[in-house]
Amino acid sequence: MPALLLQIHPDNPQIAKIRAAVEIIKKGGLVIYPTDTVYAIGCDIYNQKAVEKVCRLKDIQPGKINLSFICKDLSHISEYTKSLPTNIFKLMKHVLPGPYTFILNASSNVPNILNTKKKTIGIRVPDHKIIQLLIEELGNPILSTSIKNDDAILEYTTDPEEIYDRYKNLVDVIIDGGFGGNEASTILDCTGNEVEVVRVGKGSVEEL
Repeated sequence: MPALLLQIHPDNPQIAKIRAAVEIIKKGGLVIYPTDTVYAIGCDIYNQKAVEKVCRLKDIQPGKINLSFICKDLSHISEYTKSLPTNIFKLMKHVLPGPYTFILNASSNVPNILNTKKKTIGIRVPDHKIIQLLIEELGNPILSTSIKNDDAILEYTTDPEEIYDRYKNLVDVIIDGGFGGNEASTILDCTGNEVEVVRVGKGSVEEL
């Protein structure tokens, strides 16, 4: 059965359609959704079978995949990360929500959630109403990994129709929130004493 396609307005999301997507996610479904950077595939972080499905889709072993948690805000990240230094927390408050991925030292909860021995976790708080509402309705973060393109020129797939054609038999719900971006988030490694820029993306590094 092909994935459910939901056209949702990015600036004024229809709550009934958001809830329809959330019901599928709660049952272990995989979702494709827009962010403030590129389209991504995700699932409920607490559904182990769904996490494994995402890993199979990316052809990576669950214990080795670099996955991010997409959070609505910073209020619950202490559940997934070790205590943050004051300078890191201030930086996160300054630039989030926005197109940044923060690599942080994972709390003891994360290995149990992801069945992994990885000691770090990526945290994203996108500036996009659709994904913010999805998380709010779900009640916890969504696991996230970007949709890559096989095209040598365009690294990420931006057209929701193309995404649907390619993934309709691989995921359970696809949210069409209009054309996506083709520039990924800026990745900041905050696991040491200093902030290290791992990848320069959409988020500016000049003000860090």
